[in-house]
Amino acid sequence: MIKRKKTRQVKVGKVAVGGDAQVSIQSMTTTKTSDVEATLQQIYALRGAGCDIVRCTCNEVEAAEGLAQIIPRSPLPIVADIHFQYKLALAAMEAGVHALRLNPGNIRKPEQIKIVASEARDRGIPICIGVNDGSLDPALYEKYGGATPEALVESALKELHYFEDVGFDDVKISVKASNIRLMVESYRLLSETVDYPLHLGVTEAGPMPNGLIKSVAGIATLLNEGIGDTIRFSLTADPVEEAKAARVLLEALELRERTGLDLIACPSCGRTEIDVIDVAAKAQKALEGKNIPLQIAIMGCVVNGPGEAREADLGIAAGRGKGHLFVKGTVVRVVPESEMVQALIDEAQAIMEEGIEARIAKADVNAAKEAEQARDELIQIQGVDANKSSDKIDKIHDLIEG
Repeated sequence: MIKRKKTRQVKVGKVAVGGDAQVSIQSMTTTKTSDVEATLQQIYALRGAGCDIVRCTCNEVEAAEGLAQIIPRSPLPIVADIHFQYKLALAAMEAGVHALRLNPGNIRKPEQIKIVASEARDRGIPICIGVNDGSLDPALYEKYGGATPEALVESALKELHYFEDVGFDDVKISVKASNIRLMVESYRLLSETVDYPLHLGVTEAGPMPNGLIKSVAGIATLLNEGIGDTIRFSLTADPVEEAKAARVLLEALELRERTGLDLIACPSCGRTEIDVIDVAAKAQKALEGKNIPLQIAIMGCVVNGPGEAREADLGIAAGRGKGHLFVKGTVVRVVPESEMVQALIDEAQAIMEEGIEARIAKADVNAAKEAEQARDELIQIQGVDANKSSDKIDKIHDLIEG
Protein backbone atom coordinates (compact mmCIF):
# COMPACT_ATOMS: atom_id res chain seq x y z
CA MET A 1 0.00 0.00 0.00
CA ILE A 2 1.37 3.41 -1.02
CA LYS A 3 1.62 5.87 1.86
CA ARG A 4 0.57 9.23 0.45
CA LYS A 5 1.85 12.55 1.70
CA LYS A 6 -0.82 14.42 3.66
CA THR A 7 -1.80 17.66 1.95
CA ARG A 8 -4.45 20.29 2.40
CA GLN A 9 -7.79 19.65 0.73
CA VAL A 10 -9.66 21.76 -1.81
CA LYS A 11 -13.03 21.12 -3.40
CA VAL A 12 -13.53 21.37 -7.16
CA GLY A 13 -17.30 21.29 -7.26
CA LYS A 14 -18.11 18.18 -5.24
CA VAL A 15 -14.77 16.50 -5.96
CA ALA A 16 -12.31 16.66 -3.08
CA VAL A 17 -8.64 17.02 -4.03
CA GLY A 18 -5.92 16.42 -1.46
CA GLY A 19 -6.20 15.45 2.19
CA ASP A 20 -7.56 11.93 2.51
CA ALA A 21 -9.43 12.05 -0.83
CA GLN A 22 -8.63 9.47 -3.50
CA VAL A 23 -6.38 10.54 -6.36
CA SER A 24 -8.66 12.17 -8.93
CA ILE A 25 -8.46 12.03 -12.72
CA GLN A 26 -8.51 15.12 -14.90
CA SER A 27 -8.61 15.72 -18.63
CA MET A 28 -9.25 18.62 -20.98
CA THR A 29 -11.75 19.06 -23.78
CA THR A 30 -10.41 19.56 -27.30
CA THR A 31 -13.56 21.16 -28.70
CA LYS A 32 -14.08 24.90 -28.97
CA THR A 33 -15.77 25.82 -25.70
CA SER A 34 -18.17 28.03 -27.65
CA ASP A 35 -19.49 24.85 -29.33
CA VAL A 36 -21.74 23.92 -26.41
CA GLU A 37 -23.21 20.66 -27.69
CA ALA A 38 -19.91 19.21 -28.94
CA THR A 39 -18.19 20.12 -25.67
CA LEU A 40 -20.94 18.53 -23.57
CA GLN A 41 -20.78 15.33 -25.61
CA GLN A 42 -17.05 15.15 -24.98
CA ILE A 43 -17.53 15.83 -21.26
CA TYR A 44 -20.04 12.99 -20.99
CA ALA A 45 -17.64 10.69 -22.85
CA LEU A 46 -14.88 11.69 -20.43
CA ARG A 47 -17.14 11.00 -17.46
CA GLY A 48 -17.80 7.56 -18.87
CA ALA A 49 -14.06 6.93 -19.23
CA GLY A 50 -13.46 7.62 -15.54
CA CYS A 51 -12.66 11.33 -15.53
CA ASP A 52 -13.50 13.23 -12.32
CA ILE A 53 -12.70 16.84 -13.29
CA VAL A 54 -12.58 18.43 -16.74
CA ARG A 55 -10.75 21.53 -17.93
CA CYS A 56 -12.13 23.74 -20.70
CA THR A 57 -10.32 26.56 -22.48
CA CYS A 58 -11.59 30.06 -21.76
CA ASN A 59 -9.57 32.13 -24.22
CA GLU A 60 -12.29 34.41 -25.61
CA VAL A 61 -15.62 35.94 -24.69
CA GLU A 62 -17.46 33.31 -26.73
CA ALA A 63 -15.81 30.59 -24.64
CA ALA A 64 -17.04 32.24 -21.42
CA GLU A 65 -20.53 32.41 -22.93
CA GLY A 66 -20.25 28.72 -23.77
CA LEU A 67 -19.27 27.89 -20.19
CA ALA A 68 -22.39 29.65 -18.90
CA GLN A 69 -24.47 27.20 -20.96
CA ILE A 70 -22.31 24.11 -20.40
CA ILE A 71 -21.93 24.22 -16.61
CA PRO A 72 -25.61 23.66 -15.65
CA ARG A 73 -25.66 20.57 -17.88
CA SER A 74 -22.23 19.11 -17.13
CA PRO A 75 -21.89 15.85 -15.15
CA LEU A 76 -18.36 16.89 -14.11
CA PRO A 77 -16.98 19.95 -12.33
CA ILE A 78 -15.33 22.35 -14.78
CA VAL A 79 -12.01 24.15 -14.50
CA ALA A 80 -11.60 27.18 -16.78
CA ASP A 81 -8.14 27.34 -18.37
CA ILE A 82 -7.23 31.03 -18.53
CA HIS A 83 -4.59 32.20 -20.98
CA PHE A 84 -3.50 35.86 -21.04
CA GLN A 85 -6.56 37.99 -20.20
CA TYR A 86 -7.36 38.27 -16.50
CA LYS A 87 -10.85 39.57 -17.30
CA LEU A 88 -11.68 36.19 -18.83
CA ALA A 89 -10.97 34.64 -15.42
CA LEU A 90 -13.57 36.99 -13.96
CA ALA A 91 -15.96 36.12 -16.80
CA ALA A 92 -15.43 32.38 -16.23
CA MET A 93 -16.30 32.79 -12.55
CA GLU A 94 -19.42 34.70 -13.53
CA ALA A 95 -20.28 31.78 -15.82
CA GLY A 96 -20.19 29.49 -12.79
CA VAL A 97 -16.96 27.49 -13.16
CA HIS A 98 -15.90 25.31 -10.27
CA ALA A 99 -12.20 26.26 -10.46
CA LEU A 100 -9.65 28.24 -12.45
CA ARG A 101 -6.23 27.37 -13.82
CA LEU A 102 -3.76 30.25 -14.06
CA ASN A 103 -0.33 29.97 -15.66
CA PRO A 104 2.06 32.38 -13.89
CA GLY A 105 4.00 32.70 -17.14
CA ASN A 106 0.98 34.16 -18.93
CA ILE A 107 -0.63 36.65 -16.53
CA ARG A 108 2.29 38.44 -14.83
CA LYS A 109 0.94 41.74 -13.50
CA PRO A 110 0.58 41.39 -9.71
CA GLU A 111 -2.45 43.71 -9.55
CA GLN A 112 -4.34 41.59 -12.10
CA ILE A 113 -3.44 38.35 -10.32
CA LYS A 114 -4.66 39.79 -7.03
CA ILE A 115 -7.96 40.95 -8.56
CA VAL A 116 -8.63 37.39 -9.77
CA ALA A 117 -7.58 35.84 -6.45
CA SER A 118 -9.79 38.26 -4.49
CA GLU A 119 -12.81 37.41 -6.62
CA ALA A 120 -12.08 33.68 -6.30
CA ARG A 121 -11.78 34.10 -2.53
CA ASP A 122 -15.15 35.86 -2.32
CA ARG A 123 -16.85 33.23 -4.49
CA GLY A 124 -15.18 30.21 -2.85
CA ILE A 125 -13.58 29.08 -6.12
CA PRO A 126 -10.20 27.28 -5.98
CA ILE A 127 -7.34 28.11 -8.33
CA CYS A 128 -4.75 25.77 -9.80
CA ILE A 129 -1.36 27.45 -10.19
CA GLY A 130 -0.24 25.77 -13.39
CA VAL A 131 3.48 26.28 -13.92
CA ASN A 132 4.82 25.02 -17.25
CA ASP A 133 8.49 24.83 -18.25
CA GLY A 134 7.67 26.05 -21.76
CA SER A 135 6.11 29.33 -20.57
CA LEU A 136 8.37 30.12 -17.64
CA ASP A 137 8.81 33.81 -16.80
CA PRO A 138 11.93 34.97 -18.74
CA ALA A 139 13.32 36.58 -15.56
CA LEU A 140 13.31 33.20 -13.78
CA TYR A 141 14.72 31.48 -16.86
CA GLU A 142 17.63 33.92 -16.83
CA LYS A 143 18.11 33.72 -13.05
CA TYR A 144 18.50 29.93 -13.06
CA GLY A 145 20.08 29.55 -16.50
CA GLY A 146 17.11 27.65 -17.89
CA ALA A 147 14.06 25.71 -16.75
CA THR A 148 15.22 24.00 -13.56
CA PRO A 149 13.26 22.51 -10.64
CA GLU A 150 14.19 25.58 -8.59
CA ALA A 151 12.89 27.92 -11.30
CA LEU A 152 9.57 26.09 -11.65
CA VAL A 153 9.00 25.95 -7.91
CA GLU A 154 9.91 29.62 -7.44
CA SER A 155 7.39 30.52 -10.15
CA ALA A 156 4.67 28.70 -8.19
CA LEU A 157 5.70 30.25 -4.88
CA LYS A 158 5.73 33.75 -6.37
CA GLU A 159 2.14 33.31 -7.54
CA LEU A 160 1.24 31.87 -4.16
CA HIS A 161 2.60 34.96 -2.41
CA TYR A 162 0.33 37.20 -4.50
CA PHE A 163 -2.61 35.03 -3.43
CA GLU A 164 -1.60 35.18 0.21
CA ASP A 165 -1.43 38.99 0.02
CA VAL A 166 -5.23 39.02 -0.46
CA GLY A 167 -5.95 36.20 1.98
CA PHE A 168 -6.52 33.48 -0.60
CA ASP A 169 -5.21 29.94 -0.06
CA ASP A 170 -7.76 27.68 -1.79
CA VAL A 171 -5.04 26.39 -4.10
CA LYS A 172 -3.62 23.36 -5.85
CA ILE A 173 -0.36 23.47 -7.80
CA SER A 174 1.28 21.85 -10.81
CA VAL A 175 4.88 22.22 -12.06
CA LYS A 176 4.77 20.38 -15.36
CA ALA A 177 7.57 19.77 -17.80
CA SER A 178 7.96 17.69 -20.95
CA ASN A 179 11.28 16.32 -19.72
CA ILE A 180 10.60 13.46 -17.30
CA ARG A 181 13.57 14.03 -15.01
CA LEU A 182 12.81 17.76 -14.73
CA MET A 183 9.15 17.04 -14.05
CA VAL A 184 9.88 14.47 -11.32
CA GLU A 185 12.54 16.57 -9.59
CA SER A 186 10.34 19.68 -9.71
CA TYR A 187 7.43 17.93 -8.01
CA ARG A 188 9.73 16.40 -5.40
CA LEU A 189 11.09 19.84 -4.52
CA LEU A 190 7.61 21.37 -4.48
CA SER A 191 6.30 18.57 -2.24
CA GLU A 192 9.10 19.28 0.25
CA THR A 193 8.28 23.00 0.18
CA VAL A 194 4.47 23.24 0.45
CA ASP A 195 1.53 21.21 1.74
CA TYR A 196 -0.90 22.24 -0.99
CA PRO A 197 -2.43 19.46 -3.12
CA LEU A 198 -0.42 18.71 -6.25
CA HIS A 199 -1.70 18.10 -9.77
CA LEU A 200 0.67 15.75 -11.62
CA GLY A 201 1.33 15.65 -15.34
CA VAL A 202 3.94 15.54 -18.08
CA THR A 203 3.17 18.48 -20.32
CA GLU A 204 3.04 17.98 -24.10
CA ALA A 205 3.79 14.28 -23.72
CA GLY A 206 2.91 13.72 -27.38
CA PRO A 207 1.04 11.02 -29.34
CA MET A 208 0.63 7.39 -28.37
CA PRO A 209 2.49 5.23 -27.55
CA ASN A 210 5.44 7.53 -26.69
CA GLY A 211 3.29 10.06 -24.86
CA LEU A 212 1.67 7.33 -22.81
CA ILE A 213 5.04 5.85 -21.82
CA LYS A 214 6.44 9.27 -20.85
CA SER A 215 3.35 10.10 -18.79
CA VAL A 216 3.41 6.79 -16.93
CA ALA A 217 7.15 7.13 -16.27
CA GLY A 218 6.73 10.53 -14.62
CA ILE A 219 3.38 10.20 -12.90
CA ALA A 220 3.85 6.64 -11.61
CA THR A 221 7.27 7.50 -10.15
CA LEU A 222 5.79 10.29 -8.05
CA LEU A 223 2.64 8.41 -7.05
CA ASN A 224 4.79 5.53 -5.81
CA GLU A 225 6.58 8.04 -3.59
CA GLY A 226 3.26 9.23 -2.16
CA ILE A 227 3.34 12.50 -4.10
CA GLY A 228 0.29 13.67 -6.04
CA ASP A 229 -3.40 14.26 -5.41
CA THR A 230 -4.82 14.55 -8.93
CA ILE A 231 -3.39 13.56 -12.33
CA ARG A 232 -3.73 14.20 -16.04
CA PHE A 233 -2.19 12.43 -19.03
CA SER A 234 -1.52 15.22 -21.59
CA LEU A 235 -1.60 13.17 -24.79
CA THR A 236 -1.91 14.16 -28.43
CA ALA A 237 -5.00 11.97 -28.67
CA ASP A 238 -8.70 11.82 -27.93
CA PRO A 239 -9.01 13.07 -24.33
CA VAL A 240 -11.08 9.97 -23.55
CA GLU A 241 -7.86 7.99 -23.99
CA GLU A 242 -6.21 10.25 -21.39
CA ALA A 243 -8.88 9.44 -18.83
CA LYS A 244 -8.80 5.72 -19.58
CA ALA A 245 -5.02 5.59 -19.22
CA ALA A 246 -5.11 7.50 -15.94
CA ARG A 247 -7.75 5.14 -14.58
CA VAL A 248 -5.73 2.06 -15.53
CA LEU A 249 -2.63 3.49 -13.85
CA LEU A 250 -4.43 4.29 -10.60
CA GLU A 251 -6.01 0.85 -10.51
CA ALA A 252 -2.64 -0.80 -11.20
CA LEU A 253 -1.11 1.12 -8.27
CA GLU A 254 -4.12 0.18 -6.11
CA LEU A 255 -4.99 3.85 -5.66
CA ARG A 256 -8.46 3.33 -7.14
CA GLU A 257 -10.77 0.32 -6.95
CA ARG A 258 -11.63 -1.59 -10.09
CA THR A 259 -15.28 -1.15 -11.11
CA GLY A 260 -17.79 -3.10 -13.18
CA LEU A 261 -21.08 -1.19 -13.48
CA ASP A 262 -20.50 2.48 -14.35
CA LEU A 263 -23.56 4.58 -13.54
CA ILE A 264 -23.52 8.20 -14.69
CA ALA A 265 -26.15 10.86 -14.09
CA CYS A 266 -26.71 14.41 -15.31
CA PRO A 267 -26.84 17.34 -12.89
CA SER A 268 -30.24 18.71 -11.92
CA CYS A 269 -30.49 21.63 -14.34
CA GLY A 270 -33.50 23.72 -15.30
CA ARG A 271 -34.88 21.05 -17.65
CA THR A 272 -34.88 18.15 -15.19
CA GLU A 273 -38.20 16.31 -15.11
CA ILE A 274 -37.37 13.80 -12.34
CA ASP A 275 -35.38 13.46 -9.13
CA VAL A 276 -32.20 12.28 -10.85
CA ILE A 277 -30.41 11.46 -7.60
CA ASP A 278 -33.27 9.27 -6.36
CA VAL A 279 -33.62 7.38 -9.65
CA ALA A 280 -29.84 6.90 -9.90
CA ALA A 281 -29.66 5.59 -6.33
CA LYS A 282 -32.48 3.10 -6.96
CA ALA A 283 -30.88 1.94 -10.20
CA GLN A 284 -27.47 1.57 -8.52
CA LYS A 285 -28.96 -0.53 -5.73
CA ALA A 286 -30.95 -2.70 -8.13
CA LEU A 287 -28.04 -3.36 -10.50
CA GLU A 288 -25.26 -3.90 -7.95
CA GLY A 289 -24.09 -7.47 -7.75
CA LYS A 290 -25.66 -8.47 -11.07
CA ASN A 291 -22.32 -8.62 -12.94
CA ILE A 292 -23.40 -6.07 -15.54
CA PRO A 293 -20.23 -4.27 -16.78
CA LEU A 294 -22.14 -1.59 -18.68
CA GLN A 295 -22.10 2.18 -18.65
CA ILE A 296 -25.63 3.32 -17.78
CA ALA A 297 -26.84 6.93 -17.88
CA ILE A 298 -29.69 8.49 -15.90
CA MET A 299 -30.68 11.73 -17.63
CA GLY A 300 -33.13 14.27 -16.24
CA CYS A 301 -34.70 15.30 -19.53
CA VAL A 302 -35.26 13.98 -23.01
CA VAL A 303 -34.29 17.32 -24.58
CA ASN A 304 -30.56 16.78 -24.12
CA GLY A 305 -30.18 13.36 -22.49
CA PRO A 306 -29.93 10.87 -25.38
CA GLY A 307 -27.53 13.13 -27.29
CA GLU A 308 -25.25 14.07 -24.40
CA ALA A 309 -24.98 10.48 -23.15
CA ARG A 310 -24.99 8.77 -26.52
CA GLU A 311 -21.68 7.04 -25.75
CA ALA A 312 -23.29 5.23 -22.80
CA ASP A 313 -24.26 1.61 -23.46
CA LEU A 314 -27.70 2.22 -22.01
CA GLY A 315 -29.61 5.14 -20.60
CA ILE A 316 -33.00 6.56 -19.76
CA ALA A 317 -34.22 10.14 -20.04
CA ALA A 318 -37.38 11.62 -18.51
CA GLY A 319 -39.93 13.60 -20.46
CA ARG A 320 -43.61 14.40 -19.98
CA GLY A 321 -44.25 11.65 -17.43
CA LYS A 322 -42.43 8.93 -19.36
CA GLY A 323 -39.01 7.32 -19.46
CA HIS A 324 -37.30 7.21 -22.85
CA LEU A 325 -34.92 4.26 -22.91
CA PHE A 326 -31.95 4.58 -25.25
CA VAL A 327 -29.08 2.31 -26.30
CA LYS A 328 -25.97 4.08 -27.61
CA GLY A 329 -28.06 7.20 -28.17
CA THR A 330 -30.87 5.40 -30.07
CA VAL A 331 -34.26 5.58 -28.33
CA VAL A 332 -35.55 2.00 -28.25
CA ARG A 333 -38.52 2.05 -25.90
CA VAL A 334 -40.84 4.37 -23.97
CA VAL A 335 -42.15 3.38 -20.53
CA PRO A 336 -44.20 5.10 -17.79
CA GLU A 337 -42.03 7.17 -15.46
CA SER A 338 -42.88 4.85 -12.57
CA GLU A 339 -41.32 1.91 -14.44
CA MET A 340 -38.02 3.58 -15.37
CA VAL A 341 -35.77 1.67 -12.99
CA GLN A 342 -37.25 -1.72 -13.82
CA ALA A 343 -37.01 -0.94 -17.53
CA LEU A 344 -33.31 -0.18 -17.09
CA ILE A 345 -32.74 -3.48 -15.29
CA ASP A 346 -34.61 -5.46 -17.95
CA GLU A 347 -32.80 -3.75 -20.83
CA ALA A 348 -29.39 -4.14 -19.18
CA GLN A 349 -29.95 -7.86 -18.79
CA ALA A 350 -31.17 -8.09 -22.39
CA ILE A 351 -28.03 -6.33 -23.63
CA MET A 352 -25.85 -8.77 -21.70
CA GLU A 353 -27.70 -11.70 -23.28
CA GLU A 354 -28.21 -10.42 -26.83
CA GLY A 355 -25.68 -7.62 -27.39
CA ILE A 356 -26.07 -3.91 -28.11
CA GLU A 357 -26.63 -4.18 -31.87
CA ALA A 358 -29.38 -6.75 -31.40
CA ARG A 359 -31.20 -4.52 -28.92
CA ILE A 360 -30.98 -1.51 -31.25
CA ALA A 361 -32.36 -3.67 -34.06
CA LYS A 362 -35.37 -4.51 -31.85
CA ALA A 363 -36.16 -0.85 -31.09
CA ASP A 364 -39.82 0.20 -31.04
CA VAL A 365 -40.31 2.05 -34.33
CA ASN A 366 -42.44 4.70 -32.59
CA ALA A 367 -40.06 5.31 -29.67
CA ALA A 368 -37.88 7.90 -31.39
CA LYS A 369 -40.95 9.78 -32.61
CA GLU A 370 -42.43 9.86 -29.09
CA ALA A 371 -39.14 11.13 -27.69
CA GLU A 372 -38.97 13.88 -30.30
CA GLN A 373 -42.55 14.92 -29.51
CA ALA A 374 -41.81 15.05 -25.78
CA ARG A 375 -38.65 17.05 -26.51
CA ASP A 376 -40.58 19.61 -28.57
CA GLU A 377 -43.25 19.94 -25.86
CA LEU A 378 -40.64 20.54 -23.16
CA ILE A 379 -38.88 23.22 -25.21
CA GLN A 380 -42.23 24.89 -25.83
CA ILE A 381 -43.05 24.86 -22.10
CA GLN A 382 -39.59 25.65 -20.68
CA GLY A 383 -38.23 27.78 -23.49
CA VAL A 384 -34.89 27.43 -25.25
CA ASP A 385 -32.91 28.86 -22.30
CA ALA A 386 -34.27 26.79 -19.42
CA ASN A 387 -31.13 27.39 -17.35
CA LYS A 388 -31.27 31.19 -17.68
CA SER A 389 -27.78 31.22 -19.21
CA SER A 390 -28.54 34.48 -21.01
CA ASP A 391 -28.49 36.34 -17.68
CA LYS A 392 -24.93 35.18 -17.02
CA ILE A 393 -23.90 35.96 -20.59
CA ASP A 394 -25.11 39.55 -20.15
CA LYS A 395 -23.00 39.88 -16.98
CA ILE A 396 -19.99 38.40 -18.79
CA HIS A 397 -20.25 41.11 -21.45
CA ASP A 398 -20.52 43.77 -18.76
CA LEU A 399 -17.31 42.46 -17.16
CA ILE A 400 -15.32 42.29 -20.38
CA GLU A 401 -16.53 45.57 -21.81
CA GLY A 402 -16.58 47.51 -18.52
